[in-house]
Amino acid sequence: QPLVRAFNWPEIKRRVTVDGVVTVVDAKALAEGSFADDEEALARERAADPTLDHENPIEELFEDQLACADMVIVNKTDLLAGGEQEGVSGLLRNKVRPGTRLVATRHGAIDVNALLGVGAMAEDDMDNRLSHHEMEGEEQHDHDDFVTFIVSLGEIADRAGLLGRIERTIAAHDILRLKGFVAVAGEKSRLLVQAVGPRLNAYFDRPWAPGEQRSTNLVVIGEKYMDRAAIEAALCG
Repeated sequence: QPLVRAFNWPEIKRRVTVDGVVTVVDAKALAEGSFADDEEALARERAADPTLDHENPIEELFEDQLACADMVIVNKTDLLAGGEQEGVSGLLRNKVRPGTRLVATRHGAIDVNALLGVGAMAEDDMDNRLSHHEMEGEEQHDHDDFVTFIVSLGEIADRAGLLGRIERTIAAHDILRLKGFVAVAGEKSRLLVQAVGPRLNAYFDRPWAPGEQRSTNLVVIGEKYMDRAAIEAALCG
């Protein structure tokens, strides 16, 4: 919401408008409950200590983005099984504003014409796009509960070993997202690595360019309490 509101600044508003707000959702991560708390666990904690504040920054940010969206791209639907797609669609319908379009995609493939010409003029419609805190009558605040840092390594001799360390590190430290490129010794192409929660994908995407430095750089995204030193040590092996 703060980003869209910025388009109301006079020096910006007279030049551009927000045609529409598009939010992309990882359907498989949503089906696995990655954006919500374990309600049973929270109930037990509240029973033990009613003063606990269980604000979930991931779920809050997720709801804020859905509340502001004119269109939701539900990606990775090919990974859903059985009735998961119906469940994901139902969950999203309960969180978006009336009239918001849900578009199912695979591998992010969508005609660009479907994204343009929405004509929502979103910056003039912010009263209908209230954030999580605004709906509860609280003051708006920045989502500063997340941190991002880069782990840099040299060439990797053992591809499988690194991928195994990545999987174990994600599980041990509740990393939300990990992505980057790996230089594998003896390979002419760079290895692209992407992880959302426990799901890890890796494939060679393109050859290293002449003169390009062969190095490994992994971007780690998670909540601010993460132990950066421990994560770096685990990935380095």
